[in-house]
Amino acid sequence: MKKEIIHPENAGKGFTTGAYSAAVEIDGWVYISGQGPIDFTTSEFRLGSIEEETRLTMHNIQSLLKVAGCTMDDLVKCTVHLADINDFAGFNNEYSAWFTGVKPARTTVQSGLGYNIKVEIDAIARKPKL
Repeated sequence: MKKEIIHPENAGKGFTTGAYSAAVEIDGWVYISGQGPIDFTTSEFRLGSIEEETRLTMHNIQSLLKVAGCTMDDLVKCTVHLADINDFAGFNNEYSAWFTGVKPARTTVQSGLGYNIKVEIDAIARKPKL
């Protein structure tokens, strides 16, 4: 099976990801590149509180999963980068609200993030078998 690029369905004409794909599917696995609080329709970051940025980031992940035929419950692993680890409680509260079943495995670290964003998350999902 070859790799397939997953594009955000609501991406504007100017949406680009640079030298990588927003998400890639291969052999029933979906790999989502680091997502942040970006508006897919304008390709601009929406800065705000850690909760607001986490909400938009999770929405973006959910949007990519939907295009791939998955839901948030299909996520198996997330890696989270926080610009300030002191934002962990606010991040974690918003993040956990996005899951109804078994939460994915997760690593959370403090990282230097560009564009003044507070959070970036990459994810791996397994497509459900039909």
